[in-house]
Amino acid sequence: MKKALIILLSILSYTTLFAQSSQEIKILEFIEQKGDGFNIAYDKRDTTTYKLLLGEYLSLYKQLSTDQKKKESTTIANIYYNLTCIYSLLNNKASAITCLKKAIEVGYNDYRHIQEDSDLDNIRNEKHFLALNEQLKNTGDYISILKKAGNYNFSENRPLPDFIYQSSSDSNLIFLRNKYNLDSIAGNGTDVLKIINLLRWVHKIIPHNGTNGNPDIKNAASMIDVCKQADRGLNCRGLAIVLNECYLALGLKSRIVTCLPKDSLKIDPDCHVINAVYSKSLEKWLWMDPTFSAFVMNEKGDLLSIEEVRERLINSKPLLLNPDANWNNQTIQKRENYLDNYMAKNLYMLECPVSSEYNMETATNGKVYTYVKLLPLDYHEQMPDKVEEKGKKSGSSWVTYKTNNPNIFWKKPE
Repeated sequence: MKKALIILLSILSYTTLFAQSSQEIKILEFIEQKGDGFNIAYDKRDTTTYKLLLGEYLSLYKQLSTDQKKKESTTIANIYYNLTCIYSLLNNKASAITCLKKAIEVGYNDYRHIQEDSDLDNIRNEKHFLALNEQLKNTGDYISILKKAGNYNFSENRPLPDFIYQSSSDSNLIFLRNKYNLDSIAGNGTDVLKIINLLRWVHKIIPHNGTNGNPDIKNAASMIDVCKQADRGLNCRGLAIVLNECYLALGLKSRIVTCLPKDSLKIDPDCHVINAVYSKSLEKWLWMDPTFSAFVMNEKGDLLSIEEVRERLINSKPLLLNPDANWNNQTIQKRENYLDNYMAKNLYMLECPVSSEYNMETATNGKVYTYVKLLPLDYHEQMPDKVEEKGKKSGSSWVTYKTNNPNIFWKKPE
């Protein structure tokens, strides 16, 4: 089973770069022009053509810097993985094992896919396959990794700044509220219905596009207008910022939450950004994901918080995804892929801006951007308590506080 479209993977990795070297452009052009040849060779079980394409790709790949190779790790890992599948289907066990080993060495980490892929059935009981599979389990079995990260320190009291939520009386939020008639969009129902209606509205008017960065001006009004005028989308962070400001404009306390993997191999640049919005009627934070128009419930249909979803994944408790959860109104999301795989990977640790406000992540010279990160006790980098990085040209600072106490991190808003 082909792991993924190689062209798409390369575009996703390269468009995250601020600038592309000539070598990066060459390898991207190669993938765009010849990437489909890998898929054709896979379908024909044509190892000769596949290896010729691999040789061309490697000649370009070897000229990349170490950092550039990391960004290309998903593509090269999947190239080797798909060659593994061809050799296994041809019952060439030794070559299949060799290619699988290379795939893992360059960053292949999808443990779950390997367990389900029938292409590998011919090598599944081989001694070397079992050893590689066990090795992969330690870095790619996301549910198992998350289960090991279940412990927090509820008595910890490291000094942290208080979370701040901008008042809906702010002039920018009033402008946003009136410009898009957010009261009408939210409706006259309960706060929960308003929260869901705004989620679905943002998901509907702005497509997700992970291959583009977000506009320089990162506030809801500006980004909505830019997306409409340029017929473009936003990545998950941009969508969460738009939804966050819409919630704030209606007086709903909300945060953007960056959901991060453990990434012990330092090869996974992926994370996912969603929203936590506080429902006064339920007296709890609620999971809202504008990328997939998704929220999560227990077996009774009760809406859950991010922390409750995380705890239920760890303890194998029932979870339900709203049936209309989807990507860009094209691909329906299922619990197995969205929660058990993608979000299980990205719920290892969480990070929020201290101040939830309009225009909070637009680059401004000299500005201090402050975040709090919630770490499980299992994480290897617990110290220092506070990390500060300063931009040499902009004079801006990025400050991150750390905590192991979810009660402080998820404190009820004032």
